[in-house]
Amino acid sequence: MFNQAFTILLQLSLLSLVAAEESLTATSHGNAWKYGSGGGIVGLIVLVLDVIAFIEILKSGRPPLNKLLWCLLVFLFPIVGLIIYFFFGRAASGGAAYEPIA
Repeated sequence: MFNQAFTILLQLSLLSLVAAEESLTATSHGNAWKYGSGGGIVGLIVLVLDVIAFIEILKSGRPPLNKLLWCLLVFLFPIVGLIIYFFFGRAASGGAAYEPIA
């Protein structure tokens, strides 16, 4: 299972590099604002959410390998990895931490 997940992660990483290369060669430095190189509010929000996700992942009671894989996913794919973590990663770790109400 780990081998398949690792293979998929490597393929997605390669795909993101290929997609980034195509967009970089098509642009020029003359109009940098048009291509979003300014960062801005959206970049700041994604950065803050990624840091929150890293803290939450590292403080969780998961095994170290699972922590590493989640951190790599969020680091390599900041927006998509964050969405995947908040939909699937938190549900897997959060259920055991809560106590039932008497």
